[in-house]
Amino acid sequence: MDIGPAPGSAPPAGPRGTTGARETPKLTARETWAALYRHFRPHRATVALGALLALIGTATGLAQPLAAKALVDRLGESGSITGVLLLLTGLVVFGTAVQALGSYLLERTAESVVLAARRTLIGRLLRLRLPEVERTQPGDLMSRVTSDTTLLRAVTTQSIVSATTGSLAFLATITLMGLMDPVLLSVTLAVITVIGAAVAVVMPRISRAAKRSQEAVGHISAVLERAFGAFRTVKASGAEDRETAVVETAARDAWRHGVAAAKWQTVAGASVGLAVQVSFLAVLGVGGARVASGAISVSTLVAFLLFLFYLIDPVSSLMNAVSQYQVGTAAVARIVEAERLETETLETRAPGTATSVAGAVGAGAAGAGRKPASVVFDGVSFRYRDDLPYVHRGVSFEVPGPGMTAFVGPSGAGKTTVFGLVERFYEPDGGRILLDGRDVRELPLTELRAAIGYVEQDSPVLAGTLRENLVFAAPDASDEDIREVLLRSRLDGLVERLPDGLDTLVGHRGSKLSGGERQRVAIARALLRRPRLLLLDEATSQLDAVNELALRDVVAEVAQEVTVLVVAHRLSTVTLADRIVVMDAGRVRAVGTHEELVAGDALYGELAATQFLAAAR
Repeated sequence: MDIGPAPGSAPPAGPRGTTGARETPKLTARETWAALYRHFRPHRATVALGALLALIGTATGLAQPLAAKALVDRLGESGSITGVLLLLTGLVVFGTAVQALGSYLLERTAESVVLAARRTLIGRLLRLRLPEVERTQPGDLMSRVTSDTTLLRAVTTQSIVSATTGSLAFLATITLMGLMDPVLLSVTLAVITVIGAAVAVVMPRISRAAKRSQEAVGHISAVLERAFGAFRTVKASGAEDRETAVVETAARDAWRHGVAAAKWQTVAGASVGLAVQVSFLAVLGVGGARVASGAISVSTLVAFLLFLFYLIDPVSSLMNAVSQYQVGTAAVARIVEAERLETETLETRAPGTATSVAGAVGAGAAGAGRKPASVVFDGVSFRYRDDLPYVHRGVSFEVPGPGMTAFVGPSGAGKTTVFGLVERFYEPDGGRILLDGRDVRELPLTELRAAIGYVEQDSPVLAGTLRENLVFAAPDASDEDIREVLLRSRLDGLVERLPDGLDTLVGHRGSKLSGGERQRVAIARALLRRPRLLLLDEATSQLDAVNELALRDVVAEVAQEVTVLVVAHRLSTVTLADRIVVMDAGRVRAVGTHEELVAGDALYGELAATQFLAAAR
């Protein structure tokens, strides 16, 4: 198995404790609104209805101070107040019901916005190019789907409606107050303007704190994913306290930035109440003097004060909308960043436009329809990043099908990278890779990968049942196909021992299976796919001698009908290969059979002598 960041089969990992995430892009106001509108657009009719209901509720609220003024006038005239009381009661009940319905519609729509955003983002993230995933920690990507999309709930519905209805309600209230008494209105606006200017200074601070808080939440997800991904290593190394400290540091960062955002939001919210209370005292003093001078009536002052208290709601709505927008822009920027990551195009060709490279692929495909693939590397050069040395330096070899071809050489020689390039996980910097004489870059990815079975170095097993893991790459496999592949991969005995057979849960990453069992599951999964090209990367490294010998015979049998490429450090696995490609420092050093290479290549001869000597001891 190729290990470490030296030029070889695996891309370099990021430094310990880093998130691997790139700096969140700074979006212009226009780009932010465009991104928000993209999420909001499919639901604009429902949002418009919710806004209309909110406006109706606002209008009923505005009518209440006028009804109260009429009530005071009736009391002064000793007239009947029954009709006015009934009108007030009706306005309150009707306004409350309408606003409740509008609020429900907006909340339901907000959840739909979040669902759509998550579906879109998940679809993109699962189609990311492998280099993009390797540059960004999975935990940070997961936080984009979970916490960041949650913030869209408020900013795409409530904040838009609150800004609209709040603005209209504010203007309507100010207009009615101005009609009642321009002098008292001037006093009110003077107080609101002074405090509003102070709030405007606070808003950018909310945005910065919210952005840092979301990034810190992503960091928590990244460090947790790192720890749980190597949970046994953490425990075996006695590193629980150190890893806890790393996670706690990230959590404290999130807490600090969250508290900062909450502090500035509280300042902004408290400013609304302060503005109204100061305005109330100013209006009460000036209004009382005007009532005493006979400039206005008592009922006018009462109605004006009611309008002033009513003004709390639209001003609060405006402040909340601005606050939510500041918080939401940070989440939108992180979502947009994830959406800009490069994805693979999994298109398929239209019928009849080209011969499918996959042929008749899949469980149960007829043998005659699955011609073994041929592979050619023609002067291939490749490096994982521009700032790293080349892993492949003009690699050239030919593999006709069927048969078994093995790749051997020291760690870092570039053996596993061959498989990554064939699967088009990476694109070569130079040269060509041909499958059946066609450049793999010209083949639709779905067809290319349908022709290939791949067993990785670490033989990943997914959480779920054993059956789900076996049919993961061949979902249409029949029970007979499964029974056949269980026998060939020596898994039949394991299935008989499991309490629920094939429906037994294998645990997170196959934790309930041994290393050898996980390897056999991975091999069975690849065989069940019935590929034309089978890639085995250290596929028997964790097997005991008996099972390795049995599976070596299975591979030799499969190689009679399928092209098999094998990477192995244990030469006992590859001595029966039809050809062996010896790689060293990113180049093909020699090609031949085991006997030819022992006699003709010094490096291979040394590897063989060392392993056989070790075996003899």
